[in-house]
Amino acid sequence: MVGSVPVGGDAPIAVQSMTNTKTTDVAATVNQITSLQHVGADIVRVSVPTMEAAEAFGKIKRQVDIPLVADIHFDYKIALRVADLGADCLRINPGNIGSTDRVCSVIDSAKDHGIPIRIGVNAGSLEKNLQKKYGEPTSDTLVESALRHIDILDHLNYPYFKVSLKASDVFMTINAYRKLAEQIEQPLHLGITEAGSLRFGSVKSSIGLGILLADGIGDTIRISLAADPIEEIRVGFDILKSLRIRNRGINLIACPSCSRQNFDVISTVNDLESHLEDILEPMDVSVIGCVVNGPGEAKEADIGLVGGSPNLLYVDGKPDHKVKNSSIVNELERVIRHRINLRQSNNQEGIISIKDIS
Repeated sequence: MVGSVPVGGDAPIAVQSMTNTKTTDVAATVNQITSLQHVGADIVRVSVPTMEAAEAFGKIKRQVDIPLVADIHFDYKIALRVADLGADCLRINPGNIGSTDRVCSVIDSAKDHGIPIRIGVNAGSLEKNLQKKYGEPTSDTLVESALRHIDILDHLNYPYFKVSLKASDVFMTINAYRKLAEQIEQPLHLGITEAGSLRFGSVKSSIGLGILLADGIGDTIRISLAADPIEEIRVGFDILKSLRIRNRGINLIACPSCSRQNFDVISTVNDLESHLEDILEPMDVSVIGCVVNGPGEAKEADIGLVGGSPNLLYVDGKPDHKVKNSSIVNELERVIRHRINLRQSNNQEGIISIKDIS
């Protein structure tokens, strides 16, 4: 349990991000955490590099109601302090916080507070003797590093941890997770570290995490992007949604557009997506510009628009009413939001058509 969020087993795969504000700027960090929670984040990680940041973490924790992971390196005293201040999880590497006594102190504190630990192995910060042994980061290097940290926790009889094995190389990451998944029962936190820009990083993460998730590997994910952390949450849910692992928000099915289109599909989809960003309720919506594939997609979606003369809007797989080009986005948004309201009120019976709803 990371706070109120279960991780591992049959629990839903948790989506998380990390704040990029200065932790000592409490107001800015709280605002960012709140924004991440608004778009669906299950867990948020906060960097705590100093004791001043630890005190700020305590203030932040009191102002939010989403589980917070404290990200700590080297200084075991910071781990002890944030544990006292209410951290829901400690992200540490037991091997880099000092002597055995110091590690024991952190684990004792975690036991006292009921706090799990995330062992975070990263190809860019491996132990020097492992770098010397392997010459360069490999999947075996990542796994050996993880097992070293795991051995420490096993020796201290503390099984409440999850592990991440991150590299910027997709294949190295996939191979490392596959190897470790055969050796431990604890949950795995997935990510392609330093994946890159919003576009390329999303592609790399989708490939790497998609392969692992399709294999049944992974219990919580972070999409590491050089972009607004909010985009990490959105991309994370899009990956899970595309694999039918966890549905949240609108699943927008849209054609790539061609000369057959009866309206501007690209601008319509972009506008519609921006209008519906706040919706977390799952729903399949198809927007197809012509009658070749449009009816087939619309019949399978909750709501579908088919371009033609005239454009035709489908509801529950059946033609419902005509839509003019000038009102496509507004009409789709209206129908979608109304349907969601119906779902939430559990009062869908007797609705035959939506065209007369004002």
